[in-house]
Amino acid sequence: MAAASTTAAPATCYDTPEGVDVRGRYDPAFASVLTRGALAFVAGLQREFRGAVRHAMEQRREAQRRYDAGEPPRFDPATRFVREGGWRCAPVPPAVADRTVEITGPAEPRKMVINALNSGAKVFMADFEDALSPTWENLMNGQVNLRDAVAGTITFRDAARGREYRLNDQTAKLFVRPRGWHLPEAHILIDGEPAIGCLVDFGLYFFHNHAAFRAGQGAGLGPFFYLPKMEHSREARIWNGVFERAEQTAGIERASIRATVLVETLPAVFQMDEILYELRDHSVGLNCGRWDYIFSYVKTFRAHPDRLLPDRALVGMGQHFMRSYSHLLIRTCHRRGVHAMGGMAAQIPIKDDAAANEAALELVRKDKLREVRAGHDGTWAAHPGLIPAIREVFEGHLGGRPNQIGDAPAGQEAATVTAEDLIQPPRGARTVDGLRLNARVGVQYLAAWLAGSGSVPLYNLMEDAATAEISRVQNWQWLRHGAALDAAGVEVRATPELLARVMEEEMARIQAEVGRERFRQGRYAEAGRIFSRQCTAPELDDFLTLDAYNLIVVHHPGGASPCKL
Repeated sequence: MAAASTTAAPATCYDTPEGVDVRGRYDPAFASVLTRGALAFVAGLQREFRGAVRHAMEQRREAQRRYDAGEPPRFDPATRFVREGGWRCAPVPPAVADRTVEITGPAEPRKMVINALNSGAKVFMADFEDALSPTWENLMNGQVNLRDAVAGTITFRDAARGREYRLNDQTAKLFVRPRGWHLPEAHILIDGEPAIGCLVDFGLYFFHNHAAFRAGQGAGLGPFFYLPKMEHSREARIWNGVFERAEQTAGIERASIRATVLVETLPAVFQMDEILYELRDHSVGLNCGRWDYIFSYVKTFRAHPDRLLPDRALVGMGQHFMRSYSHLLIRTCHRRGVHAMGGMAAQIPIKDDAAANEAALELVRKDKLREVRAGHDGTWAAHPGLIPAIREVFEGHLGGRPNQIGDAPAGQEAATVTAEDLIQPPRGARTVDGLRLNARVGVQYLAAWLAGSGSVPLYNLMEDAATAEISRVQNWQWLRHGAALDAAGVEVRATPELLARVMEEEMARIQAEVGRERFRQGRYAEAGRIFSRQCTAPELDDFLTLDAYNLIVVHHPGGASPCKL
């Protein structure tokens, strides 16, 4: 490298360690995150754990082959000693004892991060997963945003409104959700293969923030994470190994990192004790990821015509299999001394209709009252406007206590939950209107995701990848098994021809709703083709976003080491 001069040109590529190749666009702000040390840390994690991740993904596929052949998910006889043992997880840190209401949202845009931290919620879960479209810009800006948030220096100026956004004196505790084990990060290659997405998300955030986090809002313990999409305790074991390696590398106390696992797959509900056991020194609870859970129910039983879901609007917590899942999660968490977190309230304020807005808030209150009475310690909101109502419900029931971990079970139902309870087919009507709504929501969400938005307001609900997945797999299931659908009192069969007609009509409706010019400039037509193809595919794709991921990957040559000045 030539000697530096006072007029040296700025760097135009990333300084990477051996075996690491960054193909994403160069940006000086991104370079402050993608430092040589941070990339070496991520590469070290991948090299140590990639074999275990490959094995876990193959075991997922093998389990699905068994479900397709007729074997239902079940409690594992080999780990009965774990389920029946008297062990407990490490005590919940005082800093996060109160998690009565948590707000979730993407780690980018910057203004949304500030608003979420200032929202009055106890926790903000900054998302790199279902609420974030994993474009290079979103991922890297998200890391910059969170680094500045942990440091307390994050600000944003809205020039159009002449307004400056900055943090309040009191803010929500920060949790971060990395992507699931199955998702790659194709903008970073390690030893010639795409990085494991969640190790990039976790590794960059931990490397840059563990010290500042612990000195500030972590109050001696942390950072804090949410872990998504697990199906088996072997996947929790990998995360536990990652946490221990990170703690050793950083020279911080063992069990400093704490995580809540989202139970959002049907196989995982049979593994809750085992998952907590693997993470017992790092756990702060489980969460009812109910939208993804519905998606997983369809995917698990994709080969079985006797497991058809009704319209997705009818698959709520009143369904027996959903209620059983919630009760078992609460009982499991409280036996082990950690939080049992409730599900998402996806409603968003209806600004132009006070009556409709109050009706939506009343639905939220009833749902949250059900959760807190059942024994949940906290719950999720998708919008700051819901937080006062949710806090009123939870705090009114708890009477000044931070949680219900030490309470006796609210009822006996959880003590008698069986495997059959957890897989009981849901009841309700299947309609052509349900097929239409699935198509309309699925296409609009996917169009937004392709354009870089992973959290999308549609029809007074905040939609993320989970609800789009329900739309996709439910349509696929109905078509695959020729489900009988009600069409204004007339029974019709779900067929590819019916879907084609519905898609044509719904695409016209979307265009009318969003406007011709916005429709033309957006990626709606492309999204419609992808959604139709996936709904009619001979085999169900595991994840919508995994199939579409390559459409948002943009490689920029010349960005890797050696960095030229």
